Amino acid sequence: MTPLELVRVRWDAPDAPLQRAARVGARAAGLGATTLAAAGRLRRLRDAAPIEGGRERALVLRDVARRALELHGVEVQAEGPLPLGAALLVSNHVSWLDPLVVASLLPCVPISKLDVSRWPIVGGLARELGVVFTDRGDARSGVRVLRAAAAALAADLPVLNFPEGTTTRGDAVLPFRKGLFGVARAEDVPVVPIALAYDPAELAWVGDALFLPHWVGLAGSRRARAFVRLGPALPPGAHPSSDALARAAHGEVSRLLVTRTLRSP
Repeated sequence: MTPLELVRVRWDAPDAPLQRAARVGARAAGLGATTLAAAGRLRRLRDAAPIEGGRERALVLRDVARRALELHGVEVQAEGPLPLGAALLVSNHVSWLDPLVVASLLPCVPISKLDVSRWPIVGGLARELGVVFTDRGDARSGVRVLRAAAAALAADLPVLNFPEGTTTRGDAVLPFRKGLFGVARAEDVPVVPIALAYDPAELAWVGDALFLPHWVGLAGSRRARAFVRLGPALPPGAHPSSDALARAAHGEVSRLLVTRTLRSP
């Protein structure tokens, strides 16, 4: 079987249960080793100044993301210019893998839902790595997120946001919430539209799907691909309001999503 054929194998392709179990075990062990190594690097940052510490945490997150994707056989195919310095990265939301995929390309500060902070091991590590958690039903949480995003942008770090507010199967883009677009306007930083897609499509994590079974499905599979397409940066001053900027970003992400390069052959 050629490498390309391996990539195209679906999760439901014939495969011996022992082979899948061995992959799950090996990848779990690899994640454990990666977590320990990251924790060691993070301990050395606890006394760092906020700006320098934030940058270093973003670098550790990038390295962890790259290693986690490599361990799981997820090949990332990216196209488009990566931003330099502060920017608001806005993407459609398909899977729990999304922050790892984008963070593997460049150091950034992701915004994530509060539920992730409660996941065993993962939640605590994500917080140490600089991930900002939001409780979408809590106005005070929203204010804290806006302040944290503004601080990261002021430190010249990109902020990664998924303004749909929930995951989809990746075939369409839900309306964008305007919150962080106001921060982009206030800080005068560009907005970079990003479209994400996966092969196999089962990597989408939607509805009431539980994390652990979904992770086991990925960990037991042979290979997978993540497609990333970055569009030209949108200057915030070219749009009269946060709503208008959000609509423009939504249009760009929708356009990028249907680009044929995001579809597997």
